[in-house]
Amino acid sequence: MKVILLFPPDWLPSEPYLSLPSLASVLRPAGHEVILKDVNVEMYEMMFSGGFLHFVQKRINERFRGLRCMLETEGLSEELLALRSQILACTEERFVLLMEDARKARSILRSMDFYDIDKLEWASSCLHQIMSVISLGYYPAKLCFPPLETDLVYKPFMSGEILRAVEDDQTNVYRDVYRNIIDPLIEKEQPGVVGISVVQRKQIIPAFTFCRMIREKYPAVHITLGGNIITRLRDILAEKPELFALFDTAVLFEGEHAFLELINAIENGKKDFSQLPNLMYRDERGVHINSRVYSEDLTKLPPPDFDGLPLDKYFVPELILPYLATRGCYWGKCSFCDHFQGYTKGFRTKLVDQIVSDIKFLKMKYGNRHFHFTDESYPPSLFRKLSKKLIEERLDIAWTTHLRFEESFLDESVWKDAAASGCKYLHFGLESGNERVLKLMGKATNLETIRTVLRMSAESGIWNHCMGFFGFPGESHAEAEDSVRFLHENKEYIHSVGFTTFALGKYSPVAAEPERFGLSVYKNPEWDMAMDYYYMPAEGLNVREALKIFEKFERAHDPKWDLRTYVREYIFLYVDHFKTNKLNRLFVKMNQQCGYYQNPVGMV
Repeated sequence: MKVILLFPPDWLPSEPYLSLPSLASVLRPAGHEVILKDVNVEMYEMMFSGGFLHFVQKRINERFRGLRCMLETEGLSEELLALRSQILACTEERFVLLMEDARKARSILRSMDFYDIDKLEWASSCLHQIMSVISLGYYPAKLCFPPLETDLVYKPFMSGEILRAVEDDQTNVYRDVYRNIIDPLIEKEQPGVVGISVVQRKQIIPAFTFCRMIREKYPAVHITLGGNIITRLRDILAEKPELFALFDTAVLFEGEHAFLELINAIENGKKDFSQLPNLMYRDERGVHINSRVYSEDLTKLPPPDFDGLPLDKYFVPELILPYLATRGCYWGKCSFCDHFQGYTKGFRTKLVDQIVSDIKFLKMKYGNRHFHFTDESYPPSLFRKLSKKLIEERLDIAWTTHLRFEESFLDESVWKDAAASGCKYLHFGLESGNERVLKLMGKATNLETIRTVLRMSAESGIWNHCMGFFGFPGESHAEAEDSVRFLHENKEYIHSVGFTTFALGKYSPVAAEPERFGLSVYKNPEWDMAMDYYYMPAEGLNVREALKIFEKFERAHDPKWDLRTYVREYIFLYVDHFKTNKLNRLFVKMNQQCGYYQNPVGMV
């Protein structure tokens, strides 16, 4: 069976995502031909090319002709007059400059010039500006680089808007992405199955757009969706036949062997899917979610297989590869978290010898030395064992991961080993600087432990990034200010910050028991694909009040957290390259101070 696996936009194109390589590592040894296509990184490569910018220029000229006709017949609103002014600035000379700037910017991001912060900042700004010009060709869409601010106007939390978006040739840029990147591939390869991995909300409209266009031209191709977002939407998708008509099956929860069983069944002409694990499918009787569930034995999984991905096209000078050693969260008690939705079995881990063997294999095969351990939260015992094993094996890698504050880290030797093993950057879940609120969250940690871990890790040369949010149910204004105070009191050991406001995840323990947390939950029936709910607390900060504290923090925080790049992979590479976490070169210069704190892209 020939299978094409697609990773859709929008995602930051600084490293491969792990879903496609994980599937390939199981499908290929079973004898299937697997073609991996990171449509996200290929899209940005396409958008910053001369050919696509010429194409956009033609679209903009067509839009200008339409505006000119409107101006002559009925006049233009202020918004359209502003659009007309922007279009008039898109001269032939400007497009020539844009094409040259795009070439230079990509060259900087993929060369050692990347480590000149002035050049990195120029390149990032340049690509952002080019995307704003491309947006004119798809008005009123707002296309951005980095992509987390991209807005197609259509709302991915409403099924009706998704269905309208997939048909919109004017605004939906992903229709042109399909025509340029995916359609030629399917035409050439003639696969039996196309699988699409959806791991964040921004990918919902692109994914369904691709489904719609594949179904239209290649009705015989079996389309399967997978990924954490599809798992979370399973109950809603089962009730939306108009959406389910765009694809055939969905693999829920963990996908490697479940997808393999599905492909084997399709290859063998099997029509009855009712006994396949982790599967949602439709037949003449409707949509079904199978009761059989399969969870992976991590000790039997091979290392991810990145063969076929364009590893030279990621927007970094040195390749970073993701690696996952665990499934689930070893703690699993945080009341705000719903990450567990991706799994049906509890926490599992590979053995440390297997982890090091896999990393050694990947390093030798792909020639990289930078790794992102994408585990939800690295277990303390494994963190310590891995550090020691990496030193013992003299593997010479640089790595980053996600960590909880634990009392077992209150040992200088932990951080001495971590630094010696190549640990450069850690994402910490701080969440709050108030101990009562931490207990409400189920964090089971204390501020003194947090302070000490931050100090020890920072003094070892590791970059500390602290994540958190304002407005957890029951949190008072004073307690939210405690978080701000804690951050500033420990600023010497906190290198970057990613705070936001509390979101009530649909599958979180808080949403499951809102009365216990004093919440009244509002579920808008029109927002049928929503994964967050609006709420009102009986006491403490409400949504608007939490937002005001956040906005105040944006305006009035220590200037050391105003950085010239917020992309976590970029900072990780800088820490390794310059062999220090004291990177004053990353601080925004006085004449660049913008007066507000930008939420770190890709870091929250």
